[in-house]
Amino acid sequence: MDSFEFNKIAGAVLGSVLVLLVIGNVGDALVSPHHLDKPAYVVEGVEEAATTAQAGPAEAAPQDPPVATLLASASAENGQKQFAKCASCHTVDKGGAAKVGPNLYGIVGNKHGHMEGFAYSEAMKAKPGSWDYEALYTFLRSPKDYVPGTKMGFAGLKKPQDRADLLAYLRTLADSPVPLPTP
Repeated sequence: MDSFEFNKIAGAVLGSVLVLLVIGNVGDALVSPHHLDKPAYVVEGVEEAATTAQAGPAEAAPQDPPVATLLASASAENGQKQFAKCASCHTVDKGGAAKVGPNLYGIVGNKHGHMEGFAYSEAMKAKPGSWDYEALYTFLRSPKDYVPGTKMGFAGLKKPQDRADLLAYLRTLADSPVPLPTP
């Protein structure tokens, strides 16, 4: 192939790229997309980080009601239904083995990183305190916010009553359940 043929091929490729760039810019100028103020369909459990970043300054998150108030009317039966979201990774049998996550029998009132032999993240091992009602309530809202660096991939339960119901169920999974806090 001589240099004249090569120049014709290179010119055709460069000309095609130039035409595509011009068409793209003209199309962007003619059509300006309308961005919705809020999503048309909300997927439960998905954080809205992208939307809040576009919206400008972050609005204050709504305050959750106190856990003691919600626990007074919480339903352990509804909590057992909520636990179905956790059952793929956790067991609740007394003395049960761990799955992807640790066994949760007797979790209420127990220390962080309570299950001997389970490979907790360094962040969870270093977390001081115990799993009281307030700690579990906050953790279940957003595990990654409560323990930055946790291995737990669960997005959390956004509805406060769902978290309180789950706590009422977890409370029943103990030899001697921890007394409910007073509102």
